[in-house]
Amino acid sequence: MYTGISALTLDAKGRMTVPTRHRDALLAEAQGQLAIVESDNGCLLLMTQTRWESKIAALGADEDAEERRRFWLGLSDTPEIDSAGRLLINPVLREGAGISREVMLLGVGTHFEIWDAARLEAHKAAVRARKMTRAA
Repeated sequence: MYTGISALTLDAKGRMTVPTRHRDALLAEAQGQLAIVESDNGCLLLMTQTRWESKIAALGADEDAEERRRFWLGLSDTPEIDSAGRLLINPVLREGAGISREVMLLGVGTHFEIWDAARLEAHKAAVRARKMTRAA
């Protein structure tokens, strides 16, 4: 299970270094096959390609599932972690998730979320505001 948060900086080519504490486990689980997918929440999801394929297969066959499948397949990439432990994030996916240079990598159980640092702060503030409104 992936947990925790890491503050990272993309290099000039758009690569992030996957922290050592996660890299070995992720590579072992993924057998070298990863997927990065743009999510509905404004971040990118990093997972094994097997997990990604099972999520796509589980979508079903109705019209909403077809739209979601198209979204997930079209807004995805299958990168590799290089020998220096870096992962290239596709420029189109970076733009879609508003990712600039400072990123946050969150372990969220079965996969990771990659957030632009400023966007994550705004997202957290919005979530907290919704919770405060419900509590009142």
